[in-house]
Amino acid sequence: MQIYHKPVLLEKSIEYLDIISDGIYVDATLGGGGHSYEILKRLSSNGMLISIDMDKDAIENFYKKYKQYDNWKVVRDNFANIKNILAELGINKINGILYDLGVSSYQLNQYEKGFSYRDDDAILDMNMGLSENSAINILNNYSQDELERIFKEYGELKQYRAIARRIIEFRKDREIKYVRDIKDIVEPVFVHANLIKELSKLFQAIRIEVNRELENLKRSLEDVLGFLDSKGRIVVISYHSLEDRIVKDFFKLESSDCICPPEVPVCNCRHKASLKIITKKPIVPDEVEVEFNIRARSAKLRVAEKI
Repeated sequence: MQIYHKPVLLEKSIEYLDIISDGIYVDATLGGGGHSYEILKRLSSNGMLISIDMDKDAIENFYKKYKQYDNWKVVRDNFANIKNILAELGINKINGILYDLGVSSYQLNQYEKGFSYRDDDAILDMNMGLSENSAINILNNYSQDELERIFKEYGELKQYRAIARRIIEFRKDREIKYVRDIKDIVEPVFVHANLIKELSKLFQAIRIEVNRELENLKRSLEDVLGFLDSKGRIVVISYHSLEDRIVKDFFKLESSDCICPPEVPVCNCRHKASLKIITKKPIVPDEVEVEFNIRARSAKLRVAEKI
């Protein structure tokens, strides 16, 4: 079974999913299909896997290879809609869900989408498949304040003001449409910094805004909790601090019996823990994996189990 690349932390993520052969599992981010295939191999004919992706090409490519599995459902949707997806399939409980966040290597290689700064002639789209937004819209129509917010919050760029100002000036003369346009705009700002690292942060910030990635992650985690069976697990692989913080905070909140502010002397929140944190510290790739796949260098894996 051929896949585009070996997913990051593949063995560990499958191990922590703790698969029951006749269980029901969700791969929230099909991507190259590596995780889905490993889950399918471990399921009996009574088990079921639901794989979700926004990219129709990814689904079509891997459906052809996995079509021999009768216990596999593929849904083109955003995992933010997990509640509706499971309800439409008539599923009330699942035994685990796996998220491999961020943009996949498959999507990065779709140069016409402009996810990567490597192809100067690529159009700045960055839409993963179902968003109504695009990088072109953001760069040409967002106000300076909105651009500053995106670059500061989602890219954690120190030069967020200078970048926003240069974008506003550039688009007075012509539309920002290609990767080379945004590189021409920002490279002078990054003259004393690590250009590749800063460009990565910038493209990350724009992509997050286009696809509402952080908002969708929060919504999906909150909604899937009600479908998770006892002992069922949430396994999340994140690639930057913003995603990891959302997962960490969610696990901490849902593993606590009380979420009252510290100054409240007596608990009145009535909140009850619904999760047990399995990974007290995030699992990270070893040196061998990072050497094999540079994308793994920032990966963190966190796991929680339904009480």
